Amino acid sequence: MCALESCRFHPGIPVFHDAMKGWSCCNKKSTDFSVFLSIPGCTVSLHSDVKPPEPEKPKPDPNKDELIQYKSPTEIKPITPIVRPDGDEPLVILKSTVAASLTAALEKLKLAATETATEGQAEQKDVPIGTTCKNSSCKNTYEGAYSNHESCQYHPGVPIFHEGMKFWSCCVRRTSDFDDFLAQEGCTEGSHVWFKKAESEVATCRYDWHQTGPFVFVTIYAKNAWPEECQVKANRVQLDVSTVFDSPRKKFHLPCELFGIIDPAQSVVTYFGTKIEIKMKKGEPMSWSRLTIEKKIEEPAEDADN
Repeated sequence: MCALESCRFHPGIPVFHDAMKGWSCCNKKSTDFSVFLSIPGCTVSLHSDVKPPEPEKPKPDPNKDELIQYKSPTEIKPITPIVRPDGDEPLVILKSTVAASLTAALEKLKLAATETATEGQAEQKDVPIGTTCKNSSCKNTYEGAYSNHESCQYHPGVPIFHEGMKFWSCCVRRTSDFDDFLAQEGCTEGSHVWFKKAESEVATCRYDWHQTGPFVFVTIYAKNAWPEECQVKANRVQLDVSTVFDSPRKKFHLPCELFGIIDPAQSVVTYFGTKIEIKMKKGEPMSWSRLTIEKKIEEPAEDADN
């Protein structure tokens, strides 16, 4: 006769869920199929040559009507496109930051320029009495050798006239009165310049652009830009970049009619030692196929008689 505990088995059914394999009758589980097969039974009894009955599946109630629920598809609201703003909106100066690498490079250039200016002043012994300082907003005149040691208050930036307002790019003290604008005291202290400086050379700069989901980036490869003399302005569809860089100074101007719409309030300019990066926040969730759009030139209509 067989012993009462001669058969060890699982009375439950195998359960496979989320890569786990186990038996419904016990809590032993494994992700490995071989280990699952080798799990010892959790119940002991006599051997049997009769297959255990299959667990009964729930039978549908014939007296109960089958209810089929239908859910209408969720309405997808179309994205309302933003009407393209007028390009004549006023341009605002974008917020800017200066990288430490550029600050260090400009300090070296300023030191070299100061030494050159000092040598030049030593050679300029024949400055006519009454010569006016050539720095912007400085009204001092040359009265003798001691004038070279006087402090000069001047504006290093450029004058800007926009929508009736007048101001300097270096300090942005706005006024609508021209006499008040001329009377504004310089925002920078330095040395007098008795002879007119050579005009900055107009140069070309390589630039490119790329985009991420919410931003468009414009990179201008201008080395050693002078942030106080640069201006990056924009409205929602226009970008205007005026930059002064390197030594001797060079000028570069980039006006753009943008392909898409931006948010100037969330856009920023960063000045690095070797480039200027303009990070513009998109005004609508769309991909730009290019940076700018070409303005169509309307040809004059021909006379009907021709």
